[in-house]
Amino acid sequence: MKTDIQIAQEAQILPINEIAAKVGLTKADLEPYGYDKAKINWQAIKRVQANDHLGKLILVTSISPTPAGEGKSTMTIGLGDAINNQLHQKTVIALREPSMGPVFGLKGGATGGGQAQIIPMEDINLHFTGDMHALTAAIDTLAALVDNYIYQQNDLHLDPDKIFLKRGIDVNDRSLRQVTVGQGSKFNGIEHKSSFAITVANELMAILCLATDINDLKKRIGAMLVGYTTTNEPVYVKQLGFQGAIAALLSNALKPNLVQTIEYTPALVHGGPFANIAHGANSVIATNLALHLSDYTLTEAGFGSDLGGQKFMDFVSTKLDKKPDASVVVATVRALKYQAEGSTDNLDQENLSALRSGFKNLERHMNNMRNYDVPVIVLINRFATDTQAELDLLIQLVNEQGIDAKVVDYHEQGSKGGIEAAQAVVDLANSGKSSLTPTYQAMDDVKTKIAKVAKNIYHATSVDYSEKAERDIQELEKIGKDKLPVIIAKTQYSFTDNAKLLGAPTDFTLHVKGASLRNGAGFIVITTGHVLDMPGLPKHPAALDIDVDNNGKISGLF
Repeated sequence: MKTDIQIAQEAQILPINEIAAKVGLTKADLEPYGYDKAKINWQAIKRVQANDHLGKLILVTSISPTPAGEGKSTMTIGLGDAINNQLHQKTVIALREPSMGPVFGLKGGATGGGQAQIIPMEDINLHFTGDMHALTAAIDTLAALVDNYIYQQNDLHLDPDKIFLKRGIDVNDRSLRQVTVGQGSKFNGIEHKSSFAITVANELMAILCLATDINDLKKRIGAMLVGYTTTNEPVYVKQLGFQGAIAALLSNALKPNLVQTIEYTPALVHGGPFANIAHGANSVIATNLALHLSDYTLTEAGFGSDLGGQKFMDFVSTKLDKKPDASVVVATVRALKYQAEGSTDNLDQENLSALRSGFKNLERHMNNMRNYDVPVIVLINRFATDTQAELDLLIQLVNEQGIDAKVVDYHEQGSKGGIEAAQAVVDLANSGKSSLTPTYQAMDDVKTKIAKVAKNIYHATSVDYSEKAERDIQELEKIGKDKLPVIIAKTQYSFTDNAKLLGAPTDFTLHVKGASLRNGAGFIVITTGHVLDMPGLPKHPAALDIDVDNNGKISGLF
């Protein structure tokens, strides 16, 4: 059986100019990175976004992720291929860029799987067009400029112990979670504690994904909260004058990247915030561009509907040129049995009882999406070990909730593995039934927003605030930032803040540990449970399986 990377490397890849032509882009609209990938230039972006055409927007989310895997990216890519190549509708897929850290850690590659992949797979998973490196450089340059300001003059009396900006690196490295900088002599700077977050968890990543152009990028960078003075006054980047330089480092990274699927569907791959600690969607520029270029745009929200799905509906969609027309919830028989059993040991064996019990997780996810007043369909990602009895039962359980369900096999069959499902998704998107009712209102205060998400999405009965969280919220009120949207950082494995509580728990308390302002991004991060913005490496990192031969051919990325 061929690996994903073998399938991707054996695929015949078209020149990127030919992929661009499928959606009306010319050679002059592109800034090529070799022959198989390109950035779209500003002249083209402005021209395309000025047209009146807007295609349908289809959001793909999933049940709670498990070690068994749901194949959400594979589903998004395969579904896009099916709509494009089997239904012959102009389609663009808009996805996040993989973070390089998890590629070498636990997760491995993140470009789909089997016959439903975006290519060039190795490039996208590793250096790609340099966006992650530009972000890392910008993050650390900003940190260095702030430290230099404190060392050289510090006219505003910034307190070194109240600097909120983190350094960044796109590597899983737990040893960098807490560091001390400026150690040694006074010529090394002012000694103080600092920390690193993985690049994709930094506020600059969120800003890159939300900015609409370079002027907006500069404005958002300028609005970033640096920290507080010795008299507890907030200081923003614009007061220090660094926004222009940081924007210059990110100006090229702000342009979306164009690649292709194995079946030659155009794909815009741009930006990569995690959904468990950030907002979990690709860039606003890329999604809006896809909407103006296509009749159907497929995009993905990270992790389950309680994380990426909720954040897309309540936050990201408010930044787009249109709201979602339909949502797809991805499920697998194996993962639902895991939700009931809590173990991967016997997932290959038929177990209708476990499937029925684990269905509660899918039931909550699909009803969460339906409660937004956006039409929902469940697509079941078929595995070879699934029995017909299990698939029939799962379809029956979904149908009993008044929602359609289809079984697909894009992984093995490519776009032909789910033609009927693709038609059902297109029909749903064209139904005109989407109105998007948000979970909370814009003018709700921060605690009200948290309570509404906790109750309506997680199904918590109460919210408990630590002393630190109370102080954080009081500070937000003091500086007039307590009405911003909330991005709740929570484990992806459970509706609760306890990763071990699987299924669809009820009668639990959500524990809020802190609240931090992301003023440039325009939201408040609410920290719950035990969520890290700098992952560590596992005992057997994926890096042990990655290699390259003397011809430069890479192996081991799945």
